[in-house]
Amino acid sequence: VVSDAYSESSFAKTAFGYKGKIQKGSKDLVNRMNKAAKKLNYPVLNGRIHSSDVFYRGYGDAIQSAGVEQNCLGVEMESFALFANAKYLNKKAACILTVSDSLITHEVTTAQERQESFNKMMEIALEAVK
Repeated sequence: VVSDAYSESSFAKTAFGYKGKIQKGSKDLVNRMNKAAKKLNYPVLNGRIHSSDVFYRGYGDAIQSAGVEQNCLGVEMESFALFANAKYLNKKAACILTVSDSLITHEVTTAQERQESFNKMMEIALEAVK
């Protein structure tokens, strides 16, 4: 469950004039997702995610560069913009992610594993909005 998103992107500044490299999710929705995961007995990690436009860089991948120094759990592309848009529209937003591939170990998720593990993420989200 993503509490906030770090990004080097200029999206929030360009779109809404927001300064800073961190956008936060709704505490209420994050708490509801954590309660739902606990109720369903699904383990989750909580923390910051690195939202990046560039996973693979000439000088190392995104998690090795900014992600480590920001204590990010992983890298994806949408959370930062989702949270910035929600803030601008005065809406609540939350994000739950499932790891599909590892930039560190180079492991990849099979189609079967994606089908089975991604369902848990959807069940948590649906339980959280009941």
